[in-house]
Amino acid sequence: MTLPIYLYGSEVLRKVAEPADLQDRDGILKLVSDMKETLAKAEGCGLAAPQVGVSSRVLIVDGRDMADVYPYLSDFVRVMINPVVTAESGRKCEYSEGCLSIPGIYCDVTRPDSVTVEYYDENFEKVTETFDKFACRMVQHEMSHLDGDMFVDHVAPVRKKIISRKLNAIAQGRISARYSTKLVK
Repeated sequence: MTLPIYLYGSEVLRKVAEPADLQDRDGILKLVSDMKETLAKAEGCGLAAPQVGVSSRVLIVDGRDMADVYPYLSDFVRVMINPVVTAESGRKCEYSEGCLSIPGIYCDVTRPDSVTVEYYDENFEKVTETFDKFACRMVQHEMSHLDGDMFVDHVAPVRKKIISRKLNAIAQGRISARYSTKLVK
């Protein structure tokens, strides 16, 4: 089922998400299925459970649509349940980021250029994986959502001031997107 994507200003996006209950496999798999469908419909490259109104530590990253720019993403899809960063590079890199919860806004954000993440996959097997390049960026962006954090929190103050009107408009529901959205304060 396609779910609405919660917009900037929605309370659920600013809460630290609860760990997913690994005993509720059916519930998690239903959420993952709905999130995959929602992500495909929205034509995004990542989605965290809080973005569909569920305060749970579940995310999906799918880089396949970006393979024309980043060929190494041609088969990159991950479902992460209860992900935890266990190591990160001291080196930083900057990429432009956007977000389905903040339609129409893109900003350069600096983050570590590689991270190691421990998580459960959709088969409920524990995985430890190191990510770099744009895959690392997608994973970090979605993991930030699980901590109530959004990419606009990491932009330079002058850039934040420049986009403040657009952010306020989104937070008031004055936005149109090509996918279903919802604003819940």
